[in-house]
Amino acid sequence: MWDNFVIKLKRKQLNTEGKRKLIAFAGNPNVGKSTIFNALTGMKQHTGNWPGKTVGNAEGRFKIDGESYILADVPGAYSLAAGSEDEEAARDFICNEKSDAAVVVIDGTCIERNLGFVLQNLELRRDVIVCVNLMDEAKKKGIDVDIDELSLRLGVPVVACSARSKKGLGELCNTIKALTDGKIKTRYMPIDYGEDIEGAAQAIEKYLKEKTDSDRDMRWAAMRLLERDEAWSGVLSKMLGEGVVQDEGLCNIIEEESRILSEKGITSEELRDRFSRNIIQRGEEIYKACVKLKDKEYAKRDRRADKILTSKKFGIPIMLIILAVILWITISGANYPSQLLSEILLSFEGKLYRALEGIGVPDVVNGAVVSGGYRTLAWVVSVMLPPMAIFFPLFTLLEDLGYLPRAAFNMDGYLSKSGAHGKQALTMCMGLGCNACGVTGCRIIDSPRERLIAIITNSFMPCNGKFPTLITMITIFIAGGGILSGAVSAAVLCGIIVLAVAATLLVSKLLSKTVLKGEHSSFSLELPPYRRPQVTKVIVRSLLDRTIFVLGRAVISAFPAGILLWVLSNVYVGDSSLLGYLIGALDGVGRWMGLDGVTLSAFVLGFPANEIVTPIMVMGYMSSGTLAECSNIWELKALLADNGWTIVNAVSMILFSLFHFPCATTCLTIRKETKSLKWTAASIIIPTLLGMILCHVVSKILGMIMQI
Repeated sequence: MWDNFVIKLKRKQLNTEGKRKLIAFAGNPNVGKSTIFNALTGMKQHTGNWPGKTVGNAEGRFKIDGESYILADVPGAYSLAAGSEDEEAARDFICNEKSDAAVVVIDGTCIERNLGFVLQNLELRRDVIVCVNLMDEAKKKGIDVDIDELSLRLGVPVVACSARSKKGLGELCNTIKALTDGKIKTRYMPIDYGEDIEGAAQAIEKYLKEKTDSDRDMRWAAMRLLERDEAWSGVLSKMLGEGVVQDEGLCNIIEEESRILSEKGITSEELRDRFSRNIIQRGEEIYKACVKLKDKEYAKRDRRADKILTSKKFGIPIMLIILAVILWITISGANYPSQLLSEILLSFEGKLYRALEGIGVPDVVNGAVVSGGYRTLAWVVSVMLPPMAIFFPLFTLLEDLGYLPRAAFNMDGYLSKSGAHGKQALTMCMGLGCNACGVTGCRIIDSPRERLIAIITNSFMPCNGKFPTLITMITIFIAGGGILSGAVSAAVLCGIIVLAVAATLLVSKLLSKTVLKGEHSSFSLELPPYRRPQVTKVIVRSLLDRTIFVLGRAVISAFPAGILLWVLSNVYVGDSSLLGYLIGALDGVGRWMGLDGVTLSAFVLGFPANEIVTPIMVMGYMSSGTLAECSNIWELKALLADNGWTIVNAVSMILFSLFHFPCATTCLTIRKETKSLKWTAASIIIPTLLGMILCHVVSKILGMIMQI
């Protein structure tokens, strides 16, 4: 994998500056592992509150008493017996990378659940430090963790910390240094799996020690070989060497010991069950000895909340109410900042034109750059930035709070019935902000087939760029003016999103039954504890990681699109501009869809950025040579009415805004993620055909109703 290549290359570069000790940083998802990693290394990785967010290994440097260390943050995993791509990456790193020590991070509020992974690591290696994170949360919930007893029972150093407040990180660093310097001796007692299994493992272990010159403890490898599970073959080949694993003598010993165990009723399946059962039992014993609950109600409070938020009766309605509130805040809060930002940016247009004119730039070039590129750029920034600056922080707050996994849980049943993956619910939520981000987020889906379904259908979710057109049409033709117009617009927009979800499920079902047939993969979703969001960090992170990132990509597309648009509007052939010819060519198809040539041309020319669809349409109706806008939406309504618009045209506009080809940025992202022109084309054609057919059918039905 490319990610792994980058990691190894980076390590070579780092090691040229002096020898550094490598520390593996592992743990279950949602334990705050990446937060500790960022605090130690200073790297600002984004951390989410759902499993599978981190897909590749990340590395950073830090120093302890002047000595350099490399910290490798491996993906969150529930088990070394990997069941997903991110768990495989974690397992491969932990088992095969020659790290000097491993730090296994666990959650102080749910230690029992995390101990299984800790014990699996201790069975593999002894140079382990257990870091009990979220101790501040544990204290609030009345959970008393006896750190000394936990260390005694595990036989390795245990450090308590609270990553958010950075408490305990100094002790963690000192413990890492002491362990890697050999000043701490661990004394973990391996789990006893029974005389028969232990005897068989010892026979294999003895042979391995004779065949390899490694000083590693071979007991773990012997147990895995005894399991005879193909899932471990790659790991064991790297650990022991291909020649050793395929050695005839070793194969004979494994075969003989397996036969003896089988005669005693211990099959391979029973063997794997025994391994899992004994680890769970050891974990339960340690938990009962080391953890006391002062407030036994804390877990019940979370569960009571989950009974409501994830119930069949209330789960979906509450999810829709939360979505409607977020949309209402976004719509109401973005209006004035958008107008103000537009006025500020457009005030520089004349100054820029005169500046270019002053240095001798020809009028034609000046017009294309300023009236075309800059004006389009100003429009995109003023329309996109305010709503994104509101929507993304609100979305990230839900993520930090722990609600998004509950939303995914509510959608899982519907997605499963449609042949899609449960994690697609998370990528759909991301698509509400930006479809390109949603497509990238599909990496968390392990199944290639289900990942493709999620990628192809992600553009069905109305992104931030489609909201201005949708909100404008809803406000003019449905909500009207008045004090409640914002709330009505939010409610209607929420209904439109429900329609988008329904279309996503339908198309996913069709794809899974036709060109993307296959088995539905399992989906293990952890519902993490509810946590108080860090509001300041959420705002900064969402603005930097999401808002500015998405805006930057839109800006790159908008400027050249503006120049092209100016050229099409100002270059005449005969009595008509090139834009006029395009409008004429598309008028027939547009009217078949309940639109017209001007509107359909606006969608085609708005391919670089959905935000410029409405101003292009206004420009077409005004016959102006530059991107135009009305001073308010009621002027726009009058302009549309003068050009024959009715509620039929408005509904068709809403439907095609919802279902049409993705923007240029999303298409490039799809091409990058799928590495296929075929699937990129499918991602363009499928939503466009759906939108055209829906527009035609609905416009005909509405037309007949209006004639009655």
